[in-house]
Amino acid sequence: MTGNEKTDHAERLSVAHRMVDGIRVVTLHGEIDHTAKGTLASVLTPQDEATAPPRVVADLEGVSFMDSSGINAFILAHQHLIAQQGWLRIAGAQEAVQRVLHLIGVDTVIDCHPTLEQALNA
Repeated sequence: MTGNEKTDHAERLSVAHRMVDGIRVVTLHGEIDHTAKGTLASVLTPQDEATAPPRVVADLEGVSFMDSSGINAFILAHQHLIAQQGWLRIAGAQEAVQRVLHLIGVDTVIDCHPTLEQALNA
């Protein structure tokens, strides 16, 4: 199962998602800022929860920038998925994004992994 979505700000953030062994992998490319927070929230916690597994890996390898809007979306998604007996993991964050995750302390709340493979196998 695969899916692709583009935001109205396609040059800023694009989203693709697929299933890997019962885990939803959300692959993001571009920038995560206030213009993309709604899109990010909707792909991390989809409306159709009956068919969407509560286990999600967000692959940030293609994300070059993230502000507090992205941080908030990840924290809210993490809380939502935990309440559904699931989890959220972050994979492949570039150095600039990884620095933001660390400075804010997101990496102490949400499991962050250097690669998608490591996040899937954790």
